Parts: sequence; structure tokens; C-alpha cells
Amino acid sequence: MIGVSTYLEPGARWGVWELEAALLPAAYPRLVQRAGALAAMLPPDEPARAAAAVARLDGLVVAGGPDVDPARYGAERSPRTGPPAPERDAWELALIEAALAAGVPLLGICRGMQLLNVALGGTLVQHLDGHAELVGVFGGHAVKPVPGTRYAGIVPEELTVPTYHHQAVDRLGTGLLPSAHAPDGTVAVELPPEEGWVLGVQWHPEMGDDTRVMRALVRAATP
Repeated sequence: MIGVSTYLEPGARWGVWELEAALLPAAYPRLVQRAGALAAMLPPDEPARAAAAVARLDGLVVAGGPDVDPARYGAERSPRTGPPAPERDAWELALIEAALAAGVPLLGICRGMQLLNVALGGTLVQHLDGHAELVGVFGGHAVKPVPGTRYAGIVPEELTVPTYHHQAVDRLGTGLLPSAHAPDGTVAVELPPEEGWVLGVQWHPEMGDDTRVMRALVRAATP
């Protein structure tokens, strides 16, 4: 069972309804399913309940989404930083902390990777020029694995990946190591093997055909 964090949107529309909704792009659970696991949605909840939620999971995915509140890493808000999502920030930080404490395999995707970095004391670049210029359209760029890392063991070759972001890791959080590099200077990150199965990618594997990263999470999560 792989838990995936969700959006919380004030005015989602379907059929005749326009209501607040906890939602997740279908590509996320589909990727989990293609990797051979069950997907469970984890909508924002009270942070104090994160440990109980994680205890019922075999693995955790922290999904992409809005910008992390710069106050979470002690920075002033840039004019180009998007509006805050306080419920998601609080809930997902609590999920990450619970997963790290319990040794539950963890994959952070885009925002999820950035939040992992913040949870471990790192900071973010609040805007990268030339990124996400076409709203709602995924781009692509190459990523090159760092030899000897967990990520390189999963995807040993340079790979073009689906991407949509305008923020990135700046100062690495405590214990995190860069495990892949992109031409724009962005990185993937991971913790050393002795600290558990923890990986964060800046790109969106759910939007592509390569399932190796998710399959690796599922293998790590299999009892």
C-alpha cells in the first residue's frame, strides 16, 4: 500500500458540482498501480495524525503541487512565489517526518522533493527563469545520474524526463546527497542507504513511460 499526498482545492468542478475537493491527478495512482502496488490518497489532515497514517502504509509518495511557503525555510517571499498552501505544507511535512522516523520508504516528486529538503533543514530557489513558461504544459530535459548513488542503481543511464517546475533545491538539507543533475542546475536527492530508502526527484515520473523509480519504491516497501 503506497500512500500519495493530495491537493486541497477550494473550487474543483465536476458534473453539476463546484466544491472544495481533495484531488490528485490520476497519473499518480496509475503509476503506483503500474508498479504493482495499491495506491491510497492522503488528503491534508491534522499533522498530529501523520504518524498513525504512515504506520498503515508500506511506502509514501509526496506529490507535486504549489510552492512551499518560504517561511518554512526562513526566507522572505519572492514576488514570483505562488500563494501558500498551509494545510498541505503542515500535513506533508508531518508525513515526511513520520516516514523518516519509522523507516518507511519515501519518494518525493517535484514539490515533494523540495519539501523533503525543507524538512531536513534545506532551502529553495524561489524562481528559475525560463521554466514552466507554458502554463499547464510539461516540458522535458535530460537528467544524468551520479555514479554510486541509489538513483544511479535504478536508472544508470542519462534519461530525458517530463518536467514542470520553477523552483528547486538551493542548500541541501542535512544528510541529503545529490543523486542526479539536470542542465539547469537542478538535482535529485537521496539519503544514504543506512538512513533508509529516501529519494526525491525534481521531475514528474508519473507523466512518462519509465516506471523504474516507482518500481524501486514498491520493491523497498514490499514486506
